[in-house]
Amino acid sequence: MTADLQPKREIREEQAIVLDFLPYGYPYEEGTMKTPIAQALGLSHLTVLELIPKRGVFLQPQQEVYIGEGKREEIHHVKGKIATEKLTSTAIAELQHTVKKVVDDQEQRFVEFFNKAQPLSMRMHQLELLPGLGKKHMWEILEARKDKPFASFEDLQERVKLLPNPKQVVIKRIISEIEGKEKYNIFVK
Repeated sequence: MTADLQPKREIREEQAIVLDFLPYGYPYEEGTMKTPIAQALGLSHLTVLELIPKRGVFLQPQQEVYIGEGKREEIHHVKGKIATEKLTSTAIAELQHTVKKVVDDQEQRFVEFFNKAQPLSMRMHQLELLPGLGKKHMWEILEARKDKPFASFEDLQERVKLLPNPKQVVIKRIISEIEGKEKYNIFVK
């Protein structure tokens, strides 16, 4: 088989952070045997997922769980992706904190976006997709990264004057992508 005819392998999450745990399932589900459910955020692709825990496992919000291939300690299986409209109020409240934690923990990954962002078309650049960044900031970032790549959000803010807080800009964009409000996704797969 040639490379272009091979089926595309679905990219899966390996780790997730629990946003909410419903030990008795969704309250609106019919029937007496309700399945416990966890709503979680995948760490690498920032996908909102429904997880089915193993029998007798009790999960806490902000708990990190393994959901990859192979032996899982707490999770029986991944039920699938879910829309943000289906998130519980607890999960919605935890989402902001969880995204902030992911951006803090993986800062280099998000700083790398500023170092490698490319034009989308003749008139639009990936950097302009970030809230609060226009052409002026885009050109300043492109000029500053020619000297040397940005090392951190702090370095980025020091070298590009009057730039809105880059960490907050990234968090806002991720939340907006998770909520399905964006035409192009930069961070959420």
